Amino acid sequence: MPLYIGVMSGTSLDGIDIALIDYNSGPRLLATHYTPLPDDLRAQLLALCTSGPDEITRSALAENAWVTLAAQGIRSLLNAQSLAPEAICAIGSHGQTIRHEPALGFTVQIGNPALLAELTGITVVGDFRRRDVAAGGQGAPLVPAFHEALFPSETGEMAVLNVGGFSNLSLIKPQTIVRGFDCGPGNVLLDAWIQLKQGALYDQSGAWAASGTVNSPLLQSLFGDPFFRAVGPKSTGREVFNLAWLQQHLTALGAVKDQDVQATLLELTAVTIADSLKSAQNSTEKLLVCGGGAHNAKLMERLAALLPGVKVSSTATVGVDPDWVEAMAFAWLAHCCLARVAANRPSVTGARGLRVLGAIYPA
Repeated sequence: MPLYIGVMSGTSLDGIDIALIDYNSGPRLLATHYTPLPDDLRAQLLALCTSGPDEITRSALAENAWVTLAAQGIRSLLNAQSLAPEAICAIGSHGQTIRHEPALGFTVQIGNPALLAELTGITVVGDFRRRDVAAGGQGAPLVPAFHEALFPSETGEMAVLNVGGFSNLSLIKPQTIVRGFDCGPGNVLLDAWIQLKQGALYDQSGAWAASGTVNSPLLQSLFGDPFFRAVGPKSTGREVFNLAWLQQHLTALGAVKDQDVQATLLELTAVTIADSLKSAQNSTEKLLVCGGGAHNAKLMERLAALLPGVKVSSTATVGVDPDWVEAMAFAWLAHCCLARVAANRPSVTGARGLRVLGAIYPA
C-alpha cells in the first residue's frame, strides 16, 4: 500500500493534525492523531505573526519545538498502527504559517522539514506554498485541487468550503478546472474575541454568538475592508484580519456588548462566504463544509439560511471527517511532489502556470 502522512497546523493555532492515507485507490483516510499545541508554544507562534525583536532566533526555536511535537505525534500514530517508518512513502508537512504576504512576493511557513526527516526517519516534503508565489501566485489556497480529487462532481455545480482560521471555497463542476479563493475570516476573529473576553479557546457550536444580536453598524464597518471587494484569485491571513483590526472598528463605533460583537463576527464570516459563493458560482447545488467551522451549529444554520436552494452539509455526510480534510490534502500534495505532478491551480492562485509544489528532504 502506498502510504503517506499529512501534517497540518493551521491559522487557528490549536494543534497539529496528522493523517495517514492510502493512495492505492485514491486518497483514503486510514488513521489520525491530534497533538495540541502547549500554551507557551502557541503564544510564541502567535507573536511571530507580527514584527518583533530577535525574530530569527525566536522563529528557529519555535519551529524546532513545533517539529519535535509533530515527530512525537507521527511516532504515536505509527505505533498505534503497528507501522515502521519504512512503510511510509513520505510525510507532507505544511508547517506553521507565520507570515503571508503574496503581494510582497513571500509567504513563510516554519517547520524545519530537515529536522522532521531526521527525527522520524521518513522522507519529508515541505515548503509547498513558495513555488506558487514564485510563479506569481497567491500560494493559497492549495486545497482546491485536492477537493477536486476527493469530491468530484459528476453532475451539477458544487462547492467545498473549508472554515479554519480563514475560510476558502473550492468551486467544482463537471469538465471544468476547479476554481477557488479565500473568502475572509473564518474562526480567527471569533476565536480571538472569545479568548479575550471569556478565556475560552473557541465558541463551542457558536453558542455565545447565538446569545447575542448582530450589530448592524459594526457589521457594515467590518464589510468596508477592501479585501471583501476584491475578486479571486485572492488570499489573506492574520496580517489583515486580527484582534487589532477588530478593535479599531469597535473604537470608532463606541460601546457594543461582548456577545453582540461575537454574533456580528459570526455574521461576517457567514455573509462573506455566502456572497462569495453566489457571485462566483450562482448555480451551486451542494456545499460541503470541512474544518472546525463544520462543528459550529450557528454558522451552519446561517449558511443554510443565506444560501436557499443550496444543500449545506458537513463533508461527514459523504464519508469524510471534516476535521481531517486539510491534513489529508498535504499527504496528497506529498504524493504529487514525488510523482512530479503539478498540484497548484492557476485558476485558484493566479500563478503563471502549473507547478510541482514542495521541497523534498530524503530520509
